[in-house]
Amino acid sequence: MKLSKSLIIINGFLHDFAAGIWLATIVTIAWLHGAHLASPATAAVMNLLERRLFWSSVAAALLIMATGAGRTFTYVDNWYGEDAERMRRKALLAKHVILFAAYALGYVWVWGKVFH
Repeated sequence: MKLSKSLIIINGFLHDFAAGIWLATIVTIAWLHGAHLASPATAAVMNLLERRLFWSSVAAALLIMATGAGRTFTYVDNWYGEDAERMRRKALLAKHVILFAAYALGYVWVWGKVFH
């Protein structure tokens, strides 16, 4: 039983860590793109870095989804009581809709910067 609890904690850590990596790569792509516009001599190197960061963000997004699926299977039902759980599930659904929209907007934001 201790092993499964440890795996649940590690899964949650990886999920949150990958989310931070994803956000950091998206912001860094935008930052690098602005930097290479200011210095055209470095454009080739910056473009390579942007593409590598983009694909790293895709790997992070896949890890987020995989570990998020893992969280689904370790969900504790009725932990807080029936009414609270009903509200919690609605909040989780709304949160994930917002997060998927944020991921989509992040990729829309950097797509033209990376693949121009």
